[in-house]
Amino acid sequence: PGGVAILVQVLTDNRNRTVADVRSIITKHGGNLAAAGAVAWMFHKRGLITVERAGVDEDRVMEVALEGGAEDVREAGDLLEIITAPEQFDKVKEALDRAKVPVDSAEVTMLPQSTVAISGKQAEQMVRLLEALEDHDDVQSVSSNMDIAAEELERLSA
Repeated sequence: PGGVAILVQVLTDNRNRTVADVRSIITKHGGNLAAAGAVAWMFHKRGLITVERAGVDEDRVMEVALEGGAEDVREAGDLLEIITAPEQFDKVKEALDRAKVPVDSAEVTMLPQSTVAISGKQAEQMVRLLEALEDHDDVQSVSSNMDIAAEELERLSA
């Protein structure tokens, strides 16, 4: 919906059943299932560590993260997002732990190279689609390149 790309990673013992299930979920929510690997080029594997901005010295967090090998530190609302190469993820996480930086979340994930802004009905469709995909037993992770305003995402997720 809305020209948004979704990358779904699954682990299954029955490929045909899982493909049929995922296709059904996507179609039911107004999307189309592309061929395997068709949107993978739109994402890159990166470490993503988030830190709540409240109560931390942002300059210190940035210094520790970059010295530890992070590629980028950016503001995202109430959070600082620390981006790392997958092979530097543990090193950066350990540097933050040693510096007693309170980490909110830390994972290696697929980040979009660019995003597509959506709102209104398209945003509602996308949130429902992503929730339905994440609820499937064989789905390990779901990544998308959607960009929804934080207030709207909060309203839709309630």
